Parts: sequence; C-alpha cells; structure tokens
Amino acid sequence: MITDKDIQKKQRLDFTSAWTYDPAPESSDHVTISDKYDLFIGGKFVEPVSGTYFATVSPSTEKKLADVAEAGEKDVDNAVKAARTAYDTYWKKMSGRDRGKYIYRIARMIQERAREFAVIESMDGGKPIRESRDVDVPLAAAHYFYYAGWADKLDYAFPGRKTQPRGVAGQIIPWNFPLLMAAWKIAPALATGNTVVLKPAETTPLTSLKLAELIRDADLPPGVVNIITGAGQTGSAIVNHPGVDKIAFTGSTQVGKLIQKSLAGTGKPYTLELGGKAANIVFEDAALDQAVEGIVNGIFFNQGHVCCAGSRLFVQEGIADALIGKLKDRMETLIVGDPLDKNTDIGAINSRAQLDTINGYIETGLNEGADIYQCKCDLPSSGYWVKPTLLTGVSQSHRVVQEEIFGPVLTIQTFRTPAEVIEKANNTPYGLSGGIWTDKGAKIFKISTKIRSGVVWANTFNKFDPTSPFGGYKESGMGREGGLHGLLPYVELI
Repeated sequence: MITDKDIQKKQRLDFTSAWTYDPAPESSDHVTISDKYDLFIGGKFVEPVSGTYFATVSPSTEKKLADVAEAGEKDVDNAVKAARTAYDTYWKKMSGRDRGKYIYRIARMIQERAREFAVIESMDGGKPIRESRDVDVPLAAAHYFYYAGWADKLDYAFPGRKTQPRGVAGQIIPWNFPLLMAAWKIAPALATGNTVVLKPAETTPLTSLKLAELIRDADLPPGVVNIITGAGQTGSAIVNHPGVDKIAFTGSTQVGKLIQKSLAGTGKPYTLELGGKAANIVFEDAALDQAVEGIVNGIFFNQGHVCCAGSRLFVQEGIADALIGKLKDRMETLIVGDPLDKNTDIGAINSRAQLDTINGYIETGLNEGADIYQCKCDLPSSGYWVKPTLLTGVSQSHRVVQEEIFGPVLTIQTFRTPAEVIEKANNTPYGLSGGIWTDKGAKIFKISTKIRSGVVWANTFNKFDPTSPFGGYKESGMGREGGLHGLLPYVELI
C-alpha cells in the first residue's frame, strides 16, 4: 500500500534529481602562494638551521602547493629567544592602548585580504569555500577586533586585581580551523602583553604563513609573533623549552595527555582544547525541519572536522522514523566536491591518514553490527573523500559511539525519557559540546544543566562568537578560550 508519505518522499527525490547546479568556482587568480616558505622568526623569514623542508598538498587534488620549512630544536630556541627579547625590550612595557592599535591593525588587514585567506584555507585544508569565506575568516578578524578592545581595559576585566603578562606563550594549533585557531590564541596573548611562538599543523600551514606576512606588513615589532612550522617534534620542542612561560594547545586528546605529562611538576600553566563526541538531542516537540538543518550543519557541512561536531544523534522514539527519513532526504541534496566551488556543501578530507582513519571507523561500525546509509553522490576521482554517512542500530558500547571519528559520520540512537538521554549523552570520556532541540524553554534549561559539556547549543549548532568562552570537561581539555575567560590564562593576577 502506497501512503501519502511515500508519495511525498518520491516527489522530493524526483525534484532533487531533476536539476543540478552549474559549477561556480571561486577565482584563485588573486592568490599568491610561494613555492617555498621559511620560518618567521624575529620579524623576518629565515631558513631552517637543518635546511629541511616538507610539502603541503591540496587534499582535493593531491597536488603539492608549496614546500614548507621544518623547524628543529635550534629553530625553536631561536624563535623563543626572539620572543623573549621582544617581550623584555618593548612589548610588556608598551601601553595597552598602543598594543590594541597593533591588534586592531591586524584585524583590519585580515578583512582587507579576506578573499585571499579564504581561498588558501580551502585549498590547503579542503573545506568548502563557503565555510572559509563566511565563517573562518570573518570570525578570525572578529577575535582580533574583540581582544584589541580589551588591551587597555585589563584593570576592568578582573575587578580589584592588577594583571601582568606571563611572558612567552607557546601555541600549537590543529588543521581544522588554522586561521581561526591562530586568532583564538594570538589575539588574547598579545592583548595581555605576552609574545608568541606559534606552530600550525603540518598539513595546513599556509594561512598561518600568510598571517606571518600580514604581521610583518603591519609593522608589528619584530619577535612579538613568531610562526614556525613542523610536525610533532617541533611542537614537543616548544612544549619542553624552558624559555616558554605558558602553553596553549588545541588538538587530539592523546597529544594533550602527553603535554600534561611533559609539564607535570614544571609549574608551567597550560590550556588544552581537545577532542569531543558531542550529543545532539532531538525531542518530540522539536521543529523537525529546523533540527535536520542543524544536524547537517553540525556534522556534514564541516566534514566532521571539528572537535565539537554533533557526531552522536539522540532522537526521541516517537519521531525517530520521521526525522531519520527527513535526514536521509536532505543528505541526497548535499554536494560533495571541489572546495573552491561555491555550490559545494562538503569538501575534502584533510589528509590521506585522516581518510584512512575515517574509513577504518566505518568498517569497525559495520563489523560491530551497525546499519549504514550513505548518500548516493559521486566522489571526485582524485583527492580524499568520504560520503556523508549514517550509522544506525548502534549502542553505547560501540566504538563508533564512544570514540572521536573526526569525519562526516553520524551515529543515531533513540531514547524515551529525558533521564535516559542525559545518561547516554554523558556516557563518554568527552565533554566539549552538545545540542538540544525542543520548543520548551524550561526543558532547555533543565537538560542543559545536566549535560556535562562546556558548551550546549539550543535549537542551533556550531555557533561561535568572540565574546563567548569555549572549552570542555573530562578528556576534552581544561581552560577556556574566547570572551573574558580567554584573557585569564595569559595573565598573572596580583
């Protein structure tokens, strides 16, 4: 028997398959990528002591974009010494008003070069140009604007207390939001009078190196910001350098634990923003179409490449079939392909290693008895790609439910009562973020206070603002970045 629901579904599928978008590529003619990049130390680009370089490639084409310097221990030492000299000579002595002018200048210059930064971010990282253009770059500039405003108001940030900078901040950022993560760390450090040694991820160094060019052009005093590139050994050298006074790290929980062990007993302060396994909870009284868009935004539009991705979906039993049906229909409209095409919804996976990890988890889920649904899109012939994936028929004991996949893979479970979903949502080593979908304000407040996550969104997902703190509990890290809270790790209160 054919129902009205079956007819409506067929009409939707017929409609989405009846037309396609013509390509709408973002021009890259205005972008300049050098064949080789050196280390940015003391206000200028210098060759690495070892003379070693590594290639950074575009994950959507697998073609090399540039050769990038690999910093060794001597290079790290040179960067720390440059930061220390800049700190002692002028930056800590400079008025907050003047520091704020420099930070404000960086923000304005990012705005002026926004198209260039967005294109490079998509080429080097694989994310759709819509995300780079509309989220990453504007939000990065907004963080510099915000903290420029705090630079001369620190006496008001902590009433009754005076502040002094910690000194040289060692900062290590991941590959999923390179320019934005740099802003999260550099802006509050500079506003509070610290100098910086920053290391971007080895797979996405280009926007950080473009930022180094911008900082040089902004006439920031030499050595205030130093940007060095490399892999894990470079990051380890920063963490363990005795001249670094504070560590800020965003990345995997595994590396975060190693940093904790390295710093144990040193007295060196640190902030860690680590992994996540966010619970996205949909109640029966939620607006389903709105919830579907939020679910897609929370896990698919960003390829699942965010630690706060809504990778665990909990749906109340009475609406499970309807919501999953709508979600599958919406998945069939998603466009996977060239990150520089403005029509693209889902770009490339960042690296071959990450692609193998994601596919390994999908295989693990199937071996554990999960049912799989993937959209019927065609994938490009070159590059690193994964179809948006749903895994149903899973339980709390499945690895795909407990472990961070960091890809466009969504697990779905049902629940009956608020108490049940609270227990399931909290049954994870992580506690970074979560989401609640309901039309009852009282339910939002009641549930959100019982979800052990640093951030809980209500009837939306993955919304950020420089005035709001961000950070997690348990194995998702410690400390907060953003907002007034983001100043505290970079100051000593006296």
